[in-house]
Amino acid sequence: MSRLLKAFCLVFTLGGACAQPLTPVNAGMTGTTTDVGLYVADKKGFFRAEGLDVKLSIFDSAARMITLFASGALDVGGGGPSAGLYNAVARGVDIRIVADKNQTVPGRGAQFVVVRKDLVESGRYRTLADLRGMKIVSPAPGGSSTTTLDKVFEKAGITVNDVERVFMPLPQQVPALANKAVDAALMAEPMVSEVVKLGVGARVLADDAVYPDHQVAVVLYSGQFARKTDVARRFMRAYLRGVRAYADAIVDNKFVGPAGDEIVSIIAEYSHIKDADLIRSITPAALHPDGTLHLPSLREDLGIFRKQGLIEGEVTVEQAVDASFAEAAAKDLGPYKHPSAK
Repeated sequence: MSRLLKAFCLVFTLGGACAQPLTPVNAGMTGTTTDVGLYVADKKGFFRAEGLDVKLSIFDSAARMITLFASGALDVGGGGPSAGLYNAVARGVDIRIVADKNQTVPGRGAQFVVVRKDLVESGRYRTLADLRGMKIVSPAPGGSSTTTLDKVFEKAGITVNDVERVFMPLPQQVPALANKAVDAALMAEPMVSEVVKLGVGARVLADDAVYPDHQVAVVLYSGQFARKTDVARRFMRAYLRGVRAYADAIVDNKFVGPAGDEIVSIIAEYSHIKDADLIRSITPAALHPDGTLHLPSLREDLGIFRKQGLIEGEVTVEQAVDASFAEAAAKDLGPYKHPSAK
């Protein structure tokens, strides 16, 4: 491009005279608060600033995205690392776990056991052991809810054979509890706060009490997208900017100030829950500002999947993980520092 044309572009950029075409990216999400990095990056224009036109689509679980990754119809996804993911990797499908999307840090539970309020009030439920014989709903088999419930049942002194497992998308769990179609659920925010507000469910356990440092959700790249190295790096850089803007808005596990109000409004716009006051009341999901994964947790999950007979071939966590994109993006952005830090 000539110097004259460059100068012309600088003057008339706002009019789009020299705008470069944006690279399309198809991204899947589950519509929970753990997708907040994607929401913020999209709403605040971080993706567009990296030259990306990102289309966000909602799925009821990350497990539903696997076939679309394999076909190349989906570039990026976010959700729980599943048995289906590892089975696909074992079959030679190039899908990569590339960054954190939620971990259970102390005081920041990601999933909650919710029991119908009438069962609590009647005394049918008093302790975790009373889950025995109950119909318990979670998003999908073989996902992060599977490994969390394994820990819950272990603490309760029961096994998966002592309950009836039911699977349905996250938004459907709320009416299922309200209609007494199920007895309990393993739910994510903001649905947990919704059932509590409606008076149909009671929180009885946060997952950080039974599975601390659990890598509950991850960002996934298809191999085809990952091989577009520059585009994949730009996406990650925008995503982490979204995560960091979200982290800026949280103090003492609460959304605070104008930044907090902005994040709440973004979650209300993009997630299943539209009630800003309800969102403001939740425990904010914990996302690592550098996208760093907790590998010991991923290994433990894979072991649980294998113990339950859900893994069909030989596969390791290391075969599925590619941390290079998050590491490069974190280096580009520099060390994260919360606004309140001195």
